[in-house]
Amino acid sequence: MAEARLLEHVPEKRSVRDVGFAGGIVAILAILFVPIPTFLIDFGLALSIAFSVLILMVALWIQKPLEFSAFPTVLLITTILRLSLSIATTRLILAHGDDGVYAAGHIIQGFSRFVMSGDFVIGIVVFVILVTVNFVVITKGATRIAEVGARFTLDAIPGKQMAIDADLNAGLIDDKEAQRRRRELEEESAFFGSMDGASKFVRGEAIASIIIIAVNIFGGIVIGVTRHGMQLSGAADVFTRLSVGDGLVSQIPALVVSLAAGLLVTKGGTRGPAERAVIGQLGAYPRALFVAAALMFVLAIMPGLPTLPFATLGGVLAFTSYAIPKKLEAQRQADVVKQKAAEQKARDEARNSVKEALKTDEIEISVGKQLASQIRRSPAEIANRVGKMRRKFALQYGFVVPEIKVSESLQVPAKSYQIRVHGTAIATQDRRSGELLVVYGEGGKPDVPGEEVREPAFGMKALWIPESYASEVRREGFTPVDNLSVMLTHVSEAVRNNLTQLLSYKDVRTLLDRLDPEYKRLLDEICPAQISYSGLQAVLKALLAERVSIRNLHLILEAIAEVVPHARRAEQIAEHVSMRLAQQICGDLA
Repeated sequence: MAEARLLEHVPEKRSVRDVGFAGGIVAILAILFVPIPTFLIDFGLALSIAFSVLILMVALWIQKPLEFSAFPTVLLITTILRLSLSIATTRLILAHGDDGVYAAGHIIQGFSRFVMSGDFVIGIVVFVILVTVNFVVITKGATRIAEVGARFTLDAIPGKQMAIDADLNAGLIDDKEAQRRRRELEEESAFFGSMDGASKFVRGEAIASIIIIAVNIFGGIVIGVTRHGMQLSGAADVFTRLSVGDGLVSQIPALVVSLAAGLLVTKGGTRGPAERAVIGQLGAYPRALFVAAALMFVLAIMPGLPTLPFATLGGVLAFTSYAIPKKLEAQRQADVVKQKAAEQKARDEARNSVKEALKTDEIEISVGKQLASQIRRSPAEIANRVGKMRRKFALQYGFVVPEIKVSESLQVPAKSYQIRVHGTAIATQDRRSGELLVVYGEGGKPDVPGEEVREPAFGMKALWIPESYASEVRREGFTPVDNLSVMLTHVSEAVRNNLTQLLSYKDVRTLLDRLDPEYKRLLDEICPAQISYSGLQAVLKALLAERVSIRNLHLILEAIAEVVPHARRAEQIAEHVSMRLAQQICGDLA
């Protein structure tokens, strides 16, 4: 049994990458205790520099901070790597410093010669500046930002969790998406909490570097003079060069990693690579670039100041301020074209989908191919007149009729239109191109040539005449009507005749939700205890069937409350309501 329990905790076969990672950590720890030759020191220092540059590039190009959630772990590993290498180089400097500037490897010697320019005083000054910038400026600022970010992230967790639950309950997202968002929320809180403490590694390393370089200098001088018989000046020169070179080799990667940490925590809620956000936002205001260019040109002509650098920068800024608006306009046009293409693709997909085929619009005007091409020439006018028609119905009958969809249909003749209510055709009519309709009813017919027809909306006698006779029929006292007005009048009358079909249960609930609080209490008394909501809908439909407006809904509810204990049929209730609305009905007919 014991063996079985032990086997439960034995991990499965690990990949080469897992073993290699663990081996790398062990190798870093081994550097602390095992003496290593100079060529491995050079390799380790080169690895530290390469690793720090890689971290900086990743921090620059990630879309959001959570894409580099392993940064605190990486920061700890790089810090331990640099400290281990510093201890190893300290061992070499103190043990073999008398051999000269190559005692700790070629990289440290190269830095001591290149960065310090052969003068250890310059090296000390540069080292102090690097430590100050890293410790006081970058690391301290990044630490503060991480602290505030961690605090705000933790404070926002309950609200974000409630938002996820609300979206899940509303059906906006599924369980899988909700789990993904919760997991991302947990990772975000853990990341900023880890970043709050990870920056302490860099601050501690800066302090350790100062101590290490001091130990190397003073310890090396003492060992060189007492054990190796070196002159004081010679020992000071050699060990100071080696110690400061070692400090520079460790502080430059540390500064790069600290910069990466600062970029990561300052990214905040900005999405996209850092260069896109910074350059995009700085270049978003061409006037600011133009003012900066003008200032550069002013400084270029100031006496005592170099002309070339300021003039060059001024020219670059001026060119940028001129080029950016053109680029933004081109980008905007490209976005518009892309958006239109996406919308057209969505319309095509919707048109070809099975769901779209099964979907029926409440009110639809299906037009033939030739008529559709004519309508496309004046979409704004059609939308404006249809909107006025819907507002008129809302004011007259008390509810908003559904949107009227205009679509092209191959099933309709090329010059005709068809009016559909809930997908059922209720009227089909031809439209005459280049002709006007003159309605004369039972009176005298205009004395002009034309085709006698029945006007489609009211069935009155009418005459289609060529447009050239418009002025003549006006002199005779008739009013010629254009094709669009004929069609929209036909649609208006068709809607009026089908109001009962258009008042949906959803419309009824919308009307009831808009009631004042006092009448909502009246509604609660009668619905659903005495009459159901569907029964109330039937009463309202019965009123609309008699062309009675339902805009005074509070009066209708009062009348229903009076009669509903004695009548159950919708027609009986509607008859009583009509008597209560007698004044309104007479006013509408006047």
